[in-house]
Amino acid sequence: MTETVKIKSPIDGSIYAERPLATDQQVNAAVERARAAQVAWAQTPIAERCRYALAFLDALVAMNDEIVVELAWQMGRPVRYGGEKGGVIERTRYMIDIAEKALVPVIASDPKPGFRRYVKREPLGVVMVIAPWNYPYLTAVNTIVPALIAGSAVILKHAAQTLLVGERFAKAFDQAGLPKGLFQNIVMNHAQTEKLLGSGRIDHVNFTGSVAGGRAIERAAAGTFMTLGLELGGKDPAYVLPDVKMDHAVANLVDGAFYNSGQCCCGIERIYVHEKVYDEFVDGFISLTKDYVVGSPLDQATTMGPMAQARFADLIREQKAEALRKGATAHIDMKVEGDKEGSPYLAPEVLTNVDHQMSVMREESFGPIVGIMKVRNDEEAIALMNDSPYGLTASIWTRDTDHAAAIGDRVETGTVFMNRCDYLDPALVWTGVKDTGKGAALSAIGYENLTRPKSYHLREAI
Repeated sequence: MTETVKIKSPIDGSIYAERPLATDQQVNAAVERARAAQVAWAQTPIAERCRYALAFLDALVAMNDEIVVELAWQMGRPVRYGGEKGGVIERTRYMIDIAEKALVPVIASDPKPGFRRYVKREPLGVVMVIAPWNYPYLTAVNTIVPALIAGSAVILKHAAQTLLVGERFAKAFDQAGLPKGLFQNIVMNHAQTEKLLGSGRIDHVNFTGSVAGGRAIERAAAGTFMTLGLELGGKDPAYVLPDVKMDHAVANLVDGAFYNSGQCCCGIERIYVHEKVYDEFVDGFISLTKDYVVGSPLDQATTMGPMAQARFADLIREQKAEALRKGATAHIDMKVEGDKEGSPYLAPEVLTNVDHQMSVMREESFGPIVGIMKVRNDEEAIALMNDSPYGLTASIWTRDTDHAAAIGDRVETGTVFMNRCDYLDPALVWTGVKDTGKGAALSAIGYENLTRPKSYHLREAI
């Protein structure tokens, strides 16, 4: 009997879709097709590769009305938000626009008569993308498009919760006319994935997921010398200073904490507020949070859908209960139908009187809960922001750009925001420190991580 993967919808617990696992023979054949197709692709001009990428983007965007509903059924995001089209367009177009310049050979800066010396960016070969469910299009496109433009072939293994996303990518590339074998979507389990990574036939893997998952990827790849891109956990902080523009900070931080039911890689999970504006900020934050409407993501009135799985919601319930036992105060008394242990439906929560002895302030939540702490000064805020095993983004809320930059210099993070959060600028590299992982995506640096340097030292005949 063929083993299958089932998508259990968080909307009502029904099986939304079911797909068979690829056999080992099918996985092997896919790798062979990718390897064969990549040889000719590497010789294809960059401009032509970019034309395929634009055609893919047009095809994918044309499916968006169907995609939005599929996302609601697969992982619970409300249809009112329109899916991930805007970010996919922005990132894809940017990486296309900079491709020629980012991949141009680097000429040695000190010319020597009789020599030609330069460094080319060579494609890695076969790139594997292991994508998560929380932003299933955005996280995947970060690597898929630039890897193809750089001259590699791509194999996608998408999260079981969002299997249909991989099929949408495959359909869009087919409609774009991309040569066969260059992009393949494969349904695999963990054991098959680890076996493939350990085979030495994959040249680079990009994984977005948990810290435990990242360690499993490293173990599977050990000894193969493949390159790795790992975007793992996060516990992103915000620091609100006395000179903040209050209404702007409250609105953006509430959205940064609770958009997508808090299931954002760079979502705000802890907030430190200067004592001079603490009460005003907390009052505004609580008031705005109470405006959320939790319910079916298929309803246009819903602003917060269920979490992707009940076990994720139960973790939030556990963190809240522990914090309350240790003296925290909960502020959102929202009645949500079905909000009980074992259900993915969960009201947003704001906690005060929190400290770093509580898991909600140090361990990843990845859900609609946030703790707010009062601080006396920058020194205390910086120490608390750095008191975490993670480091993806940190946001600073002030009117003083120089001050924000100076604080940012001392925060252990991959990105420093000022007066915004929860956003990826494709012109800037997306990276992290500590347990958040390694590697880099987007920007010209993203192309460097998806290619290898090859030096040419050519001496004229004497």
